[in-house]
Amino acid sequence: MAKQIQAIRGMNDCLPEQSPVWQKVEQILRQVVASYGYSEVRMPIVEQTHLFKRAIGEVTDVVEKEMYTFEDRNGDSLSLRPEGTASCVRAGIEHGLLYNQERRMWYMGPMFRHERPQKGRYRQFHQFGVELFGINGPDIDAELIMLTHRLWRLFGIQDHVTLQLNTLGQSSERAAYRDALVAYLEQYKDQLDEDSQRRMYSNPLRVLDSKDEKVQAILVNAPRLFDHLGEESLAHFEGLKRLLESAGIQYEVNERLVRGLDYYNLTVFEWVTNSLGAQGTVCAGGRYDGLVEQLGGQPTPAVGFAMGMERLVLMLETLELNADIRPAVDVYLCMVGEGTEQAGFQLAERLRDALPDLRLMSHCGGGNFKKQLKRADKSGAAIALILGETEVQNGEITIKYLRGQAEQQTVTVDAAIALLAAKGE
Repeated sequence: MAKQIQAIRGMNDCLPEQSPVWQKVEQILRQVVASYGYSEVRMPIVEQTHLFKRAIGEVTDVVEKEMYTFEDRNGDSLSLRPEGTASCVRAGIEHGLLYNQERRMWYMGPMFRHERPQKGRYRQFHQFGVELFGINGPDIDAELIMLTHRLWRLFGIQDHVTLQLNTLGQSSERAAYRDALVAYLEQYKDQLDEDSQRRMYSNPLRVLDSKDEKVQAILVNAPRLFDHLGEESLAHFEGLKRLLESAGIQYEVNERLVRGLDYYNLTVFEWVTNSLGAQGTVCAGGRYDGLVEQLGGQPTPAVGFAMGMERLVLMLETLELNADIRPAVDVYLCMVGEGTEQAGFQLAERLRDALPDLRLMSHCGGGNFKKQLKRADKSGAAIALILGETEVQNGEITIKYLRGQAEQQTVTVDAAIALLAAKGE
């Protein structure tokens, strides 16, 4: 017997029972970004490898350890996208969308990283991202954070997430801080874990968010990035905090928050939760004013964020906030008796014409009335429409409520359409 083929480890199917939750999440995301004036952009899943090396940084975990990279038949090195910002910037430069203009874009789709699969972290995962180009100042940073806060309210998780903020200043300020941090860490080199020793010279700021308790103890007396920031960087951060406070958005300043990608400057932020265990970050982003120029475009201010959709769905399930998700089927049409199939399919098409948003499933495959009702119940529908020989003769339909105590009733087709329309409002 041949071995059963299964999905690749860390890459999951979204089954029919799960897809309504995803569809609801996607619907809310689309509605909110549209209300802020953002337009969708769709990028390829595969990009040239050097795009991510230039954007993310060659000595980051993403590029060194996690990317799915392969050589195509022409000998070109290609990679499955590990994140969306680099691809979005590449598309903007290639198609002339960014030069000397404001551009607000969003995207949604699968990303790929070869990590150890665990709850909330997968090798194929889905991100929703928002990127804004062409605007300086803390006000647009604040608006992006307000957008995410609106999403949390609509999902009902606003009391289960916390906003963490930091500023990374400008590259010249980080360079001076980097030297001071390396000099400090060198005193404790033998006490650092293997990852921190490796990062100490290649990407020392990443040592700040080490999960190792011994490393965190060493960092207590480490130099502070804030002490190396200039007036403009500090003013930008103070302006952002004032705007958030005026909007009633609470935050925590986390000086160890540095993000794992090299392109960030000034504002960085994360929304974290205790509802997912170890994988606590639901959404993260910040400003990356140098990335467009770094990838071959003109100097362009930019800011954005991305959220892991699997983690968002997992939060809704964990907090039992998905109970009001609309089922895949609203109404199930049963056809009972000789010659009812033809009338039944005509009725089904009439209902779909009159009620385009109605989710109607027609019974197929024969079977007695009991079997059809059983299938109707299993479909998740709230209502079964019963079309028997008598109903066909009289131009009527019987309505049976499968969820609740309402009594069964037989009405004209027009009355049934009006009733179903009222329930759908």
